[in-house]
Amino acid sequence: MSTRRLPTLVLGMGLVFAPLLQAQAQAQAPQDELFSLRSRWEHTTTAMPEARRVDALASLAAEAKTLAESHPESTEASVWRGIILASLARESGGLDALGAAKEARRVLESALERDPRGLQGSAYVTLGALYDRAPGWPVAFGDEETAERMFRRAEAIRPDGIDVHLYYAAFLEDEGRDAEALAHARRAAEGVARQGREASDAALRDEARAMVARLEE
Repeated sequence: MSTRRLPTLVLGMGLVFAPLLQAQAQAQAPQDELFSLRSRWEHTTTAMPEARRVDALASLAAEAKTLAESHPESTEASVWRGIILASLARESGGLDALGAAKEARRVLESALERDPRGLQGSAYVTLGALYDRAPGWPVAFGDEETAERMFRRAEAIRPDGIDVHLYYAAFLEDEGRDAEALAHARRAAEGVARQGREASDAALRDEARAMVARLEE
């Protein structure tokens, strides 16, 4: 091979690999940002004083919106945006809570159109909680049948999920189905914590154990 052609060849290879490296960097960027979002969400929901949670979650929701809109191909980014909005709705009150809940539902249902598993069932769990807690028509979209359908879909995807069984158990208890609620609360207490979600899953497991004790009385 002629040495005089080597720089041209190297330059050509650089032009070929540059887009690949750029694509890899773009793919990595949302994972890094998602890790940061998830970590701060866990801290906010499990360790931050309640009085500070609404402002912190509102800030995270704005950040999650920017991330999801910057990476529309990322189902994970959209699901996390929905989870954060649902958490904001839970901590807020009045019209602010309703607005966040409606936006969370829209975002999560859109994410499920792209990926029916919805981040290993997390989208379905969150939607189930939203349909369970939101007021019904004409104020909002709350609906018991839809809530249970969402929980069952989440259970089919991740049958050992702590969050899946705890939120389903809470729904069943509210419906007066205590025996079923107890069975799911026990499964939540024995469930498997997710990698990267150890803190929030530990908090949910504690809630499940308290529910078991209450329902066994």
